[in-house]
Amino acid sequence: MADVFPRSTELPSQSPLFWVNHKDRYLRQLLIRDIEAVTKRELVVYFTDCDRTTAVIDQTDDVYLSELLTALKSKDVDLLLETNGGMTDATEKICAILRNAGLNLRVIVPRRAKSNGTVIAFCGTSIVMGPDSELGPIDPALDNIPADFVVKAGASLGNPLLVEAAKSVVAQTRRLASFLLTTGMLQGINQADLEILLEKLATRNQYHSHGAVIDHAEAAQLGLKVESYEATDPLWRKIWLLRTMYAFDCQQRGYSKLFESAAISSPVAIPK
Repeated sequence: MADVFPRSTELPSQSPLFWVNHKDRYLRQLLIRDIEAVTKRELVVYFTDCDRTTAVIDQTDDVYLSELLTALKSKDVDLLLETNGGMTDATEKICAILRNAGLNLRVIVPRRAKSNGTVIAFCGTSIVMGPDSELGPIDPALDNIPADFVVKAGASLGNPLLVEAAKSVVAQTRRLASFLLTTGMLQGINQADLEILLEKLATRNQYHSHGAVIDHAEAAQLGLKVESYEATDPLWRKIWLLRTMYAFDCQQRGYSKLFESAAISSPVAIPK
């Protein structure tokens, strides 16, 4: 293949100083349009820098995501998602926004959508994954203590308020995941099979670490609807290049998150 991306004999329409300052965004958006030309679907990006522990799903993210969605011209949409997870209340809001938009949504996970990131992935009719992609268990925690452990310990902890709080957060996560799956990619699943799936994902019975890796093959075995790509697939190579650009640009520019489409770009700076 000739070395043509993103080389052109045409000069940018922007002024040189402006283009140089924003060139990272221009190149990412050029690649977004190239991916859209292949998939025939609009692409929006919700990228958090997974190498920064402070870059998590939080209550500010819904505004940025809403802006991306309101600019869409069609209902056939791909969401490229990378996150280690974050706050469940904020995740509920994001999922509500995605569902209320009435999209035919696929969620692309190039590298990692863990914890509540996996819950957001349940918003799609399918999850697009490659050889480096991973989902994770969705069991919540209280002050970094697995809520499932607290619930199972029960009265032996001598702290009934903590046990009730743990029961509440576990129920919240299971209720959200159940709603998204039964109204989305797993419509028609019987209740018994759903409970088996949630028991595997939302407790420590199947996965003993919250960071356990669920790759594309295991996600499919669990019953999730997965579209898997080889590393050499031309489309996946574009997706992986785009993901790599986000990771590099976040580090270089001091961003904790980026919300982007072919038309809109909203970087979020690392908190001081």
